[in-house]
Amino acid sequence: MLAGLELSPATDRIYEIGGIDRVSYADLMRAYARQRGRRIRMIPVPALTPYLSSLWLGLVTPLYARIGRKLIESIVHPTVVRDDAALRAFAIRPMGVDDAMRRAFVHEEAEFIATRWYDAMSSAGEPRQWGGVQFGSRLVDSRTVGVSVPPALAFKAIQRIGGNTGWYAWNWLWRLRGALDLVAGGVGMRRGRPAGAALRVGDALDFWRVEAIEPDHRLRLAAEMKLPGRAWLEFDVTGDAASAVIRQTAIFDPVGLLGRAYWYALYPLHHLVFSGMLRGVARAAQQELIRDMTPPRTSQSGS
Repeated sequence: MLAGLELSPATDRIYEIGGIDRVSYADLMRAYARQRGRRIRMIPVPALTPYLSSLWLGLVTPLYARIGRKLIESIVHPTVVRDDAALRAFAIRPMGVDDAMRRAFVHEEAEFIATRWYDAMSSAGEPRQWGGVQFGSRLVDSRTVGVSVPPALAFKAIQRIGGNTGWYAWNWLWRLRGALDLVAGGVGMRRGRPAGAALRVGDALDFWRVEAIEPDHRLRLAAEMKLPGRAWLEFDVTGDAASAVIRQTAIFDPVGLLGRAYWYALYPLHHLVFSGMLRGVARAAQQELIRDMTPPRTSQSGS
């Protein structure tokens, strides 16, 4: 692959830069599939125009159609480094396609883990649309609720989720999803949750696992049920001594067209379940406040 680099108007020099591997676009797709552990099947389509190809690309990938069209149109132009002057001018050495993709995925995952969805959604103007909002390859559905309790008590209610406590709404649907997961060879809901109220990174929580936790502020769960993609459920709590805002965010990274079809087909049900869950968390947070304000009962002994 090739890119041009012009140092300055004074030098008026353009360097050809690229990786050490000479690959086609098909090779790039195969390399991506290897890195993601996915099988790929390529079917030649001789009578597909760049315009139609760009529309298809926009449907099955996170690219806009107009960007996809430019990429498709560029396929006919070879981009091979023919001038190795850049190797002599710079100390940086190019890497191969597999190494470059591996490094890109590591950085992407690190950025994703560090994302604060209450910041990301706020900067996007709190968009609300059917099917959620797309951030890169991930589909995100986020909602908030305000509660008149301190953040610590709101987060305490969140930490009680799962196991015998349930998921605060539509528990029979959660059990049904667990049963279907068992039939599909997944873990189902049989693992429950660890003893005690506090959660730690690595704890199993029904068919989720705790991926990140910040006491009183943040809980991220990674799905371990059978899915055509990867999924996370995250709770963020912000506020002051008198009130808190709880943000619940469902994130899905679909695998291909099947994954996207799964998300959109089940979105109405997910909207129902997750909205009910958030209202249930708010009610549980109010109960935590009542318990916190109730003085402990003392035993009285007669003389």
